[in-house]
Amino acid sequence: MSTQEFEKVVIANSSFLKPFAFTLTRDKESAKDLTQETLYKALANKEKYNVGTNVKAWMYTIMRNIFINDYRKKTRQNIVFDNTSNDFLLDHNQKTVVNLAESEMKLKEIKTAIQGLPDIFKNPLVLYFEGYKYNEISDYLQEPLGTVKSRIHFARKLLKAEISRY
Repeated sequence: MSTQEFEKVVIANSSFLKPFAFTLTRDKESAKDLTQETLYKALANKEKYNVGTNVKAWMYTIMRNIFINDYRKKTRQNIVFDNTSNDFLLDHNQKTVVNLAESEMKLKEIKTAIQGLPDIFKNPLVLYFEGYKYNEISDYLQEPLGTVKSRIHFARKLLKAEISRY
């Protein structure tokens, strides 16, 4: 097949590439770019085309491979765009100041609420938040496992009602 015949066949089948490119990219401009790059690679690699092969399928394969390769390149780049108006602060090392007073007040209020719980609920809850497992709490308090679980559940409910704003 001569170069002119090959070019005519490729260009005649180029109209089928545009819809396929759009299904891959979901963007009109990207689809145009992908179609153009596919046509370029198809024409540049004429010697790799075997006469008798389906031209459309060959060009679809070229397009799919280009799309996959571009997608892989983009995922490896991990480009971060900051479209804010203060781009000069993008790499600026800013440190935030922690307001310990507020968190200390919250913690103090939570501790007070825990201390206000009846001992039957407070003891299993405190042990649970210290890191003990339900089985260990059950053995330590000499209570059935289900009782320990329900007391911890009710203790949480009471605390939630007591400290409703958190």
